Amino acid sequence: MGFLSGIFGPQPYPSEYRKEVDDLIANLVRIGKMDDYLSEHSGGLFNAQSRHIEAIRIGRRLDEIGGLALMQYAYSQVRRKAGKQLASHLEYAWDDVGHWVH
Repeated sequence: MGFLSGIFGPQPYPSEYRKEVDDLIANLVRIGKMDDYLSEHSGGLFNAQSRHIEAIRIGRRLDEIGGLALMQYAYSQVRRKAGKQLASHLEYAWDDVGHWVH
């Protein structure tokens, strides 16, 4: 997905999900900035693989709504708003979530 298509192109989800998707992506960005998507240790907000539990839940919901295209759109939004390093952490945290391929 190109930079401009992520801004100006059609959204990869049905319009009735707009508010939910916007909220999910905003929460995903917040998680990255506050907690990161990965941890050195499991427990608390992180599962046994040290991946953020809520970020995984959000990824599954995005996949339910719009499949891989929506997950890629959300990833591009995280990369734009939270930065390349956090986006790479999200990419790993989403490994085996829905149709995501790391």
